[in-house]
Amino acid sequence: MKKHIQYIAVSLLLIFASSCDPEFERAIEDPGFFDAGEANFSATIAVGNSLTAGFADGALYQLGQENSFPNILAKQLSFVSSNTFTQPLAADNIGGLTLNGTQIADKRRVLTQDVTGNLGAVKFIEGIPSTEVSTVLEGPYNNMGVPGAKSYHLVANGYGNIAGVATGAANPYFARFASTPNASILEDAVAQNPTFFTLWIGNNDVLSYATSGGVGVDQTGNLDATMYGPNDITDPNLFAGVFQTLIGGLTQNDAKGVVLNLPDVTSIPFFTTVPNNALVLSAENAASLTGAFQAVSGVFTQVLIQQGVPPSQAQAVASQYAFTFKPGPNRFLIDVPVTQTNPLGIRQMSENELLLLTIDQAALAQGYGSIVLSDSVLQVLGLLQQGGTPNAEQIQTLLAAVSGIDDKDVLDSDELGAISTAQSAYNSTIQNLATANNLAFFDVKTTLAQSANGGIMTDAGLVTSTFATGGAFSLDGVHPTARGYAIVTNGIIDAINAQYNSTIPKVNPGSFPTVYIE
Repeated sequence: MKKHIQYIAVSLLLIFASSCDPEFERAIEDPGFFDAGEANFSATIAVGNSLTAGFADGALYQLGQENSFPNILAKQLSFVSSNTFTQPLAADNIGGLTLNGTQIADKRRVLTQDVTGNLGAVKFIEGIPSTEVSTVLEGPYNNMGVPGAKSYHLVANGYGNIAGVATGAANPYFARFASTPNASILEDAVAQNPTFFTLWIGNNDVLSYATSGGVGVDQTGNLDATMYGPNDITDPNLFAGVFQTLIGGLTQNDAKGVVLNLPDVTSIPFFTTVPNNALVLSAENAASLTGAFQAVSGVFTQVLIQQGVPPSQAQAVASQYAFTFKPGPNRFLIDVPVTQTNPLGIRQMSENELLLLTIDQAALAQGYGSIVLSDSVLQVLGLLQQGGTPNAEQIQTLLAAVSGIDDKDVLDSDELGAISTAQSAYNSTIQNLATANNLAFFDVKTTLAQSANGGIMTDAGLVTSTFATGGAFSLDGVHPTARGYAIVTNGIIDAINAQYNSTIPKVNPGSFPTVYIE
């Protein structure tokens, strides 16, 4: 790795506002300039998942943790209260975890550039992780954000038991700083007798389903979390019960706090970077691909007839595979469940369906999402064009070449519907409980959606959700950059000031980095 690391600063591409400093009769550092209002910030804790921990670029590392929203917030709270804020820091800036010397989590990602300064591919940073899970830190820590945690994990005893990490029964990040092997995150948080808290939890209750391409199960209707898989959607009623328990525990000593709702996971770069109409064809290639699928339709008609399906019915069923392509952008094909009406289990994507950032884009260029035109397939197509009749093996070769995108690489309409329904239910619970308990509430969903719809204007210019260069999201396409976390922090501060009549100062997002370039 180069001895120096640069980061993209969107502000370098924009005109800065005037840099003149306003003059005040009193310096802002003077005691009493800012006020805590009705809140007591002397013992502040942050409870949540990776978004609270400062996770970025696919890993937990020191620079990311230093720019976590709770740590940024704590620095601003120091203007109105005497406090300390501690975090279970990773051992390095490489990221990744080891368990008894074996790497069990990825290192962080960086953006490459060539000798002329052109940005290139995203890759893992050089180096060997040194954050060992079995090296238990001595807490307690104010930042109780645990990457990977779902809502119900926060109340689960043994979630930080090192003995369960290898089997997936425990969380390696919590295992590093749990007070005892059987402690729960909530218990360790409450034991600190907080006077103020932040709570941002629930994203993973649906995010893991989304990032897996919907290969998990929508567990709506099932309140037994012990039956859930890692990529399942949490039942909204279970979520509501857990969230109420969390609020009850955190406020039991009259602590005040701020809760955040959940952003729309499908609006983040992980799902918006690769368009579903990225099958861009020349006129010649469009005609060739159209012809190939006309051949597929014709051959499959004969297959159905040979299976005893009446010719008119066979033709009607097979005609759905005569996909038409045009010059320019075209939508990919995806795999769907095989049914009597769709025996090949394939269809073209609809406008709102999403491809995942992790899809193999090299494979897309070779026919993944349409048809792989190998030499043997071209021979079959040539035979058909000449009026020949392919044998059974050649028919199978042609049909096998049809290559729909796998479920793991796409979110289809049904999966998007399940995600939206769950998120809406979770967010209703969060806001209702915030209101019922007189807590500050920050609508982070609206703020982060703005980054995807025109951008957020900051002192450093426009910040958008565009992958790698937009400034809001890190290189994993899910978690914010330091600048993104600063924007979130400002929203939290606005919510606290409004609820508790405090005057906590906000930060300048432009002073925080975005993505790192190696």
